[in-house]
Amino acid sequence: MNSTAAVVSPAADAPQGKEQQAAGVGILLQISMLVLSFVLGHVLRRHRFYYLPEASASLLIGLLVGGLANISNTEANIRTWFNFHEEFFFLFLLPPIIFQSGFSLSPKPFFSNFGAIVTFAIFGTFIAAIVTGILVYLGGLTFLMYKLPFVECLMFGALISATDPVTVLSIFQELGTDVNLYALVFGESVLNDAMAISLYRTMSSVRSNTSSGQNFFLIIVQFLETFVGSMSSGVGVGFISALLFKYAALDIENLHNLESCLFVLFPYFSYMLAEGLGLSGIVSILFTGIVMKHYTYSNLSENSQRFASSFFHLISSLAETFVFIYMGFDIAMEEHSWSHIGFIFFSIIFIVIARAANVFSCAYLVNLVRPVNRKIPMKHQKALWYSGLRGAMAFALALQSVHELPEGHGKTIFSTTTAIVVLTVLLIGGSTGTMLERLEVVGDGHNNELLSYEEHHDGYVAPTYEEGASSESNLKTKLMEFHKTATSFTELDKNYLTPFFTSQTDDDDLDFGGSSHQSRRGGFYDL
Repeated sequence: MNSTAAVVSPAADAPQGKEQQAAGVGILLQISMLVLSFVLGHVLRRHRFYYLPEASASLLIGLLVGGLANISNTEANIRTWFNFHEEFFFLFLLPPIIFQSGFSLSPKPFFSNFGAIVTFAIFGTFIAAIVTGILVYLGGLTFLMYKLPFVECLMFGALISATDPVTVLSIFQELGTDVNLYALVFGESVLNDAMAISLYRTMSSVRSNTSSGQNFFLIIVQFLETFVGSMSSGVGVGFISALLFKYAALDIENLHNLESCLFVLFPYFSYMLAEGLGLSGIVSILFTGIVMKHYTYSNLSENSQRFASSFFHLISSLAETFVFIYMGFDIAMEEHSWSHIGFIFFSIIFIVIARAANVFSCAYLVNLVRPVNRKIPMKHQKALWYSGLRGAMAFALALQSVHELPEGHGKTIFSTTTAIVVLTVLLIGGSTGTMLERLEVVGDGHNNELLSYEEHHDGYVAPTYEEGASSESNLKTKLMEFHKTATSFTELDKNYLTPFFTSQTDDDDLDFGGSSHQSRRGGFYDL
């Protein structure tokens, strides 16, 4: 018996050893692609080669390696390490990226354009999703494309309305574009992901609900409950963290490790709390990032502040680069349904139309209530329209739809989304630099505007778009903006919230915990 056991045991352990070897090879390939992506991105930035941005390079590396693995009969147990799992994306890769987005927000340009940002991200995303869904449904009725049920068309409209302008933002920063335009694109992208996920989940629940004829008003209420509940959860966790670090006296030298560990854990606590309550973890962790940067960050010791800024920027950069590689590899390896080319072709046209309806209608509404010298110029509207790239969020939701929808429907949506993501990231991302130069929204003039913004604006009053406005008009605009924003949020924050949640002095009240803010890839304007 013992000799038999001795003989059988190695044979039984062989598959496990083979699996561990495959895991090692898979992880080695992933690390190699990450290193190659970072090195290639650095070389491209150093030589100012904007036709192949870093995100596009990462996607191409994934596509190339995935294509080689596909034609070389790579072992299945190695391939499994590159399959795009939406659970892994939503639970591990997306949270640090979204948290860093909120954590790195520079408050002055963000809050000076807050009304416009919310209009584009909330109302505009809703318009884009509905317009896309209706056009796709009408295209099916008129036999232009593959026909889908109306609710599934709205699900497709919701997932494809998620923009990911990482490439555009990195080029904006490199070329030194207008601070207001950067704030609009960045702010919209931060809130847009959360809005798109909430819309998609709402439409998905409507489809799975047996009483499919439920009132449209109830659908809106359901969406608002999810969004507002998630936002409240995130803000609440942020406030709790601020109070903890203010009164727990963790900023002494021998407790810096504990202080840093607790600070890192709070964002994931916020995300998992919202998911556990059936809310949106993305919305929750976004607002947790904003609140923790504003209040909690200033309660940390200097060493912990440096660690927190570097740590979250590091893991968000790693996660974001890995997402594009991961996505490219999976696109090359996944089975796609290319039988409905008409659906792909017309969907691309429809999302261009929907993006235009989003940007130009929202800009019109914003300009209605803004003074003449603060209206959004047409060239900025065109830049906003052009910067609506689709990325990892749309890809992950499309992959999720494969499991939720009938086989033919889900595969068609997934293949269409894949084509749109590759097209927008490679073509639009690569031509962004040329577009900005054609629209004349880059150059030294905008950098000077940024300097004047920093030197002369202490509150949330935005810089003017037109330099030729009279001084009297400028003063009137500043007084109006101060009356609307400073007396509400700024005064509330300065007199009540900041003293209660932080130990900041009056001189630091509007500093929001520091002056160095990093964007999703690279850095935000140091305001």
